[in-house]
Amino acid sequence: MVKVSVLMGTYNCQNTLVEAIESILNQTFKDWELIICDDGSTDNSYSIGEKYSEKYKEKIVLLSNSKNCGLNITLNNCLNVARGQYIARMDGDDICVPTRLQEEVEFLDKHPEYAIVSTQMIFFDEEGEFRQSHQQGEPLLSDFAKRTPFCHAPCMVRREAYFAVNGYSTAQNRMRVEDWDLWIRMYEMGFRGYNIPKPLYMMRDDKSAFKRRSYRNRINEFWVSVSAVKKLHLSPKYYVYSIRPLIIGLLPRRMYMFLHRTKN
Repeated sequence: MVKVSVLMGTYNCQNTLVEAIESILNQTFKDWELIICDDGSTDNSYSIGEKYSEKYKEKIVLLSNSKNCGLNITLNNCLNVARGQYIARMDGDDICVPTRLQEEVEFLDKHPEYAIVSTQMIFFDEEGEFRQSHQQGEPLLSDFAKRTPFCHAPCMVRREAYFAVNGYSTAQNRMRVEDWDLWIRMYEMGFRGYNIPKPLYMMRDDKSAFKRRSYRNRINEFWVSVSAVKKLHLSPKYYVYSIRPLIIGLLPRRMYMFLHRTKN
């Protein structure tokens, strides 16, 4: 068993994948395996992953889906072969700060009361960095009705928590909100998490990322927010937050982009 399994789903990210993989190879913490599952890419993403898996046979595992299935199924495929005591995430178009894995491992080793740890993120696009997320500490239960309380891509989770909830939901109304749903189900079973108040991850949030958002995703956000209120036994007053993503989805693109780039 290795200490950390890093799960990476890839789909048409040939222009960013090398930088993402290299940021894992350059981690100060070395007891890891990287499991890449290509989700039916039509570009050279799989070929890039293949070159790295051949060069680093003891460190990198390459899987592939026969067709595009979505991130939830792709990550479950990675989970099925993961050997790590801790399970970390990484996207094929982002960048890890070199000390990310080390600091997250040290946190979980020192804090057995927590099963989830994540960090703040720096958002960047074609023009450079434009904002930073501000999650810190342990979220309140009420936060789960408002939005996902942990950034998914920089998270690290104890193996037993992932398998206690049978990984990611593959339901259609959990597509693109599979992480938010995952945290709710983990908290429902008694697991808890913490956000390190430090940016250890850089998320690419460019024009192509905006195009991947759809109103269907906003409807899924509505349903997962509703589930948070029900499963975590929150006051019915928190249902008001379930309507928020439906309203945001109706905003003109220019207004949404302004609010998205400037929000705290």
